[in-house]
Amino acid sequence: MSDYIARVIADLQAGKTVLHRGKGNSMTPLIHSGDLQTLVPVTDPSTLKKGDAVLCKVRGSVFTHKITAIKGKSGELQFQISNNHGHVNGWTRAVYGKLIAVNDHPV
Repeated sequence: MSDYIARVIADLQAGKTVLHRGKGNSMTPLIHSGDLQTLVPVTDPSTLKKGDAVLCKVRGSVFTHKITAIKGKSGELQFQISNNHGHVNGWTRAVYGKLIAVNDHPV
């Protein structure tokens, strides 16, 4: 994990809203490579729902992708993470931030 991503995650875990520029086009047309993402901390995972875009870690990779399924109960929730083109990345509990805007436009 890069120092930059580690700082983004640390800021989210400290309760800060973060502006982040991710790379890659797996979330087009919602997010394009280099778009400015506004992320808010996830303090209560039970508030997340299918379709939310989140900054998360799946199998060692950190990216902003969509929640496509949720399983478990409060305190033990797991989230299935997928890109915007139908590719499933896997399941995780490591969700750090929720996307609320791209290039200052609410999502």
